[in-house]
This record gives sequence, C-alpha cells and structure tokens, in this order.
Amino acid sequence: MRTALEVTFWACTGLIAWTHAGYGAALAVAARVWRPRRESEVEPAPPSLSLIIAAHDEQAVITAKVANALALQYPRERLEVIVACDGCADATAALAREAGADLVLELSRGGKIRAQDAAVVRARGEIVAFSDANSMWQPDAALALAGAFADPRVGYACGQVRFTRASEDAREAPNQEGIYWRYELAVRALESRLCSITAGNGAIYATRRAAYIVVDPIMGHDLSLPFQMVKRGLRAVYVPDARASERMVPSLAGEFARKRRMMSHTWPIVLRGGMLSPRGYPPGYAVMIFSHRVLRYLTPALHALALAANVALLAEGAGALYWVTLALQLGLGLAALLAGALRLRPLLLARYYVLTTASPAAGLWDWLRHGTPAWWDAAEGTR
Repeated sequence: MRTALEVTFWACTGLIAWTHAGYGAALAVAARVWRPRRESEVEPAPPSLSLIIAAHDEQAVITAKVANALALQYPRERLEVIVACDGCADATAALAREAGADLVLELSRGGKIRAQDAAVVRARGEIVAFSDANSMWQPDAALALAGAFADPRVGYACGQVRFTRASEDAREAPNQEGIYWRYELAVRALESRLCSITAGNGAIYATRRAAYIVVDPIMGHDLSLPFQMVKRGLRAVYVPDARASERMVPSLAGEFARKRRMMSHTWPIVLRGGMLSPRGYPPGYAVMIFSHRVLRYLTPALHALALAANVALLAEGAGALYWVTLALQLGLGLAALLAGALRLRPLLLARYYVLTTASPAAGLWDWLRHGTPAWWDAAEGTR
C-alpha cells in the first residue's frame, strides 16, 4: 500500500513539474541540437488577404478596430476588411460601415465561430485572417502573418499578442497573466521551430482559405485548428513578428472567469473533438500535445491526487520528507489566500497559479453540468 502511495505521489508531482517546466526546458535543448532546414529567403508578393473581425455589440471599439485594419502596411487592393456582426443589438454594424469596412455582415446570434464561418464563405482572399474587435495590430503585422504562407506546408499561422494593463504598478497588479503569457510564448516559439504549435490565440491568426476547417461552434479556433491542420499534413506555426495587443482583464477574479469560460470550450475539443486521438500526428507532435495540452488540463486532478497520497503516506507513518512536501503544498494554498490582503508579488503569483490551475476543473464542471453555449460576452475591463 505504501509503495503504491509513493508511486502515485511522485508520479503526480513529476507530471506537474514536467508540464509546467520540464517540457519547456526539453524543447529548448532539442532546439539547440536539431536545426530544421530553412526555407528560401525570397519573399513573394503578398497574397490577397481577408481580415475577418467577428463582433457582438462592439460599438465601443469597432471604429478604432476598422481604422487599425485599414492602416495596415498591406497593399490595399489585396486587403479586404470584413466585419461579421453576431446578433448585434447596438450600432456596431453602422459604425463599421462608416469606418470603411469593405463588407459588413449582419447575422443572427450564433456565436463567434459561426460568424467567422459566414465571413469565410464571403471572403475573396487567398488567406483568411482573424482578429478580435478589441485587438490592435501593429502596422506590419498582416505582412508578417501572410509571409508564413510562402511555405506551402503551412496551413495555420498565429501571431504574438501582448496584454496591456492600466498604469497600475505591475508588481502589485492582481492579475499576473503577463508572466505566464511570456513563458507560454517562449514555449510556443520552440514548438513552432521544431514541429508545429499546439494552440494559437484569437487576437491574430490566419489560415489558407482553401484549408479552413469548419468546427463545432462551441469549439474555438485557438485550440482546434492547429492540431487539425497537423492531422491534415500541414504545419501550424507561430510568427512572433506579427504583433497585436489587447487589454488584460484587470482583476484576478475576472481572469479566473475568463479561463473558466475558455476551459468549458476546451474540454469538448479534448474529449470528443479529436485531440486525444494520435491518428495523423507525427510522433514528436503527439508528445507535444500530451505534454503541453493534456497534462496541463489534468493539473487540478494531479494536484488533488498528490495531496491525497501525501496525507495517506503520513497516516501510514512515512518519514519527515513527506511532512516537508505537505507543508509546501499547504504553503502554496496559504500564500494564495494571503494575496487577498497582502498585494505582494510572490503571493499574487501563488494566487494566480492556484486559481488558473483550478480553472480546468471549473470549466469541466460547467460543461458537464449544463453544456457550453456557442456565444459569450466580452470579459470585464477588456474594452
């Protein structure tokens, strides 16, 4: 019994350490050892590109977003700006037309994915790019993103989104998402260099129109498109020079709610959307999916099993080492609780980790209890 408990404890602890730190370190080592062949440096003429902005009641930001799109350093005759209004009850559509959008679709409420699907059907570009209404692209972002498709093996490309906050001191800000996101982008760059990325982001990404995949409306593009492209023999890559920015959720409670909502859309992809099936994956990519996605989403269960095994080991008379490991686990929880009163960065990081680690479990509970709607409202403080 004691041996089984020790195996459980150390296996869970090892898997948590692997998905959060070991995996990234292993990718860094692999990237130094293996040098993928470079493609030709010759830059072809930019392909025609349709930039699709799905919007639901975005009158506060849509004028600025369309202006941002039209200001891109992209040949205007090869750029099409489409605003797909998803059941808007405000002035989004009228303001998008006034701002100069090439095509404005007024659709009944069906969710972001169905609005994007409808826009792709009407799009004229060889490349279809997507952006959120509150995401502002850098002037050269579209050229950088479209440039990835000079490689005929690439079917999906996502850029780099940076989260901005108000003037509040970042060291004392409740939401410490920026630290996690910088690490995530570094891992994403390594995945892209070695094989393909395992997830994208909704602020700045693109696919070939001919390779666009229609997915279940509750399954977002961020997670479903990259692995589906790989299963079809294409690459999904990260283009760090294609930069965008959007406002960060200011509060940690808001960030938890955002991640909980995202995870309620993630679990259908994982459990019935094809992610767990290795069919079509190169071996290395299968390891990436397991390490970066599956284990990350299982982290709440791994923590719970590790804690339960730790307590059981102490009940069995285990040595001082397990008192230390129990103290570390309880200390993490205590630090997270203290962050509500003491806005010290180590405590805020502990609280961020605890709440964001809990979000997959909360999202799974939401999905199992009442399903997942295809639509959602904007996170507080991001407009």
